[in-house]
Parts: sequence; C-alpha cells; structure tokens
Amino acid sequence: MSNKQTEIFFQIYQNIPRQGPGNFESTKNAFLKMIDLPEHPKILDIGCGTGMQTLDLASLTNGKIFAVDNHPVYVDELKQKVLQKGFSDKIAVINADMSALNFPHTTFDIIWTEGAIYIIGFENGLKQWRPLLKQGGYLAASELTWLKPHPPSELKEFWHVGYPAMQSIEGNLQIIRNSEYKIIDYFVLPESAWWNYYYHPLAERVQLLKRHYQDDAEALEVVNMTQSEIDLYQRYSEYYGYVFYIVQKFLN
Repeated sequence: MSNKQTEIFFQIYQNIPRQGPGNFESTKNAFLKMIDLPEHPKILDIGCGTGMQTLDLASLTNGKIFAVDNHPVYVDELKQKVLQKGFSDKIAVINADMSALNFPHTTFDIIWTEGAIYIIGFENGLKQWRPLLKQGGYLAASELTWLKPHPPSELKEFWHVGYPAMQSIEGNLQIIRNSEYKIIDYFVLPESAWWNYYYHPLAERVQLLKRHYQDDAEALEVVNMTQSEIDLYQRYSEYYGYVFYIVQKFLN
C-alpha cells in the first residue's frame, strides 16, 4: 500500500463505531469467563481503535484500563469519548505501537484485544505480550478464523492476500497451547457482530468515498477492496468469522 492508500484506508474506518466485528454481548461473554480477578484489575486493551469495546469493558469492571493504539486520530477520538462518559479515572488512552509496548513485566491482570492481534500476528502477539501478564492473568483476543474447510476459491484467494496467516479454530488452539497458555474458552461471534456496528456503517462510508474518489484510481483501489470484503462476507459467512479466544497464563 502506498502512503496515499494508507491514508485512504484510515479515512474509510474513521468515525464509524467499530474498526472490526464485535458487540457488547460478545465482550461481556468473554469478560465473564475470567474468574478470581482482583477487585480492581489492571487491563491492557491493545489496538483499541476508537474504543467501543474499551468503553464496554469500563462498564463491566472496576479496574483500570490502559487503551493503546498507534493511530493518533483514533486515540484522540477515544480520549474525547472517555471525557464525555466521565471515565477519565478508569481509562488511560495511549498512543503506542503494539509491537513495542513500554510496560514492566507482570503488570496486567488482563490483556484484551478485539480484532487487532492479526496486525502483529496471532502467535507473535500471544508470545510477545505474555510477559506483560501477571501469573494466572488472562488474555482475550478475537481473531479472524476459518470455520469450515474447503472455502470457495474467490474467498480463499481474497484472504490469502488479505490475511494469509488465518488459521482454523484447531490451528489457533494449538498455537495457544504452544505459547504456554491454558485455554479457558472460545466462541464464534454472531453475524450481527459483523453487521450492526461495523459493516453497515462501513458500507455507507464506502459508497460516499466511491463518489468522492470516482476519478482517482489509486484511492478507488482501496475503497473497492473494502467493498469486496463486505460482499464476500455476505456470501460466505459460514466459512469464516471472528472467534473470541479466552486464555490464561500458566501458573508457575
């Protein structure tokens, strides 16, 4: 992607409720799998985007949330939401790179990442972030996952380019075991988690940008790829989805 196309990519996702599939029910379901948490857990929300799930977490816990994203516009937007919601004491928003997090080891009771671990890679994220967890701490990650074998060729080709490291559920469970975590639970996000706060507003944004960039082939390439992604999910959602994996750092 050129610099211009990267700018267009962020423009597509700016000011929509979520930057990936998810909903309150799924966030709550994953959070409730974590037992014996301290009264005020320390939570690291990695790749928080504009923070819909961050605010949901804040409504579910008395803990302190450190929300991290490397895109300044998302960070600024979340900071405004935190002020508006009166969550300044519960949420600290930090502009930082998920691959170079500057926190001491064993700081957090929970690491949370919805739809973002793919950026660094599922296995790499699990291993790289593990030292930041306290012993017995939890990690919850939603990850794009194959749900059925033998996907149609156009779907397979699209994701071979878009996310070639995508695994099946069993493939991800094996990665979790190899990364020295205990598997607590996992579940597939419902299709509504893709549409309500993500693909429906994203599709509206795409139509606006198609008209805006109708004479700009470089920009349209990014816009049309986003439209293709939406169309493929509409046709083939039985073959892939987001799976929430809830895991725990082994006790020594």
